[in-house]
Amino acid sequence: MLTIICFILFLMVLFKLIGIAFKVGWGILKIAVFFVCFPVVVLALIFGGLVVLALPVILIAGAIGMAAGA
Repeated sequence: MLTIICFILFLMVLFKLIGIAFKVGWGILKIAVFFVCFPVVVLALIFGGLVVLALPVILIAGAIGMAAGA
């Protein structure tokens, strides 16, 4: 009986840790996209001659950044 209770508690802790791991992973992914992927894409658009596409992307990202920071 004690073994079953310990096993159930182990499963509860395991699922909690899996949930925390997904939250941390999602946070790291958002930071990586914001600081690495987004500037690389914008620079590629600028150097590729697609300033017509890059300018609205920069303006929208700036507006969202200002709204989120306020």
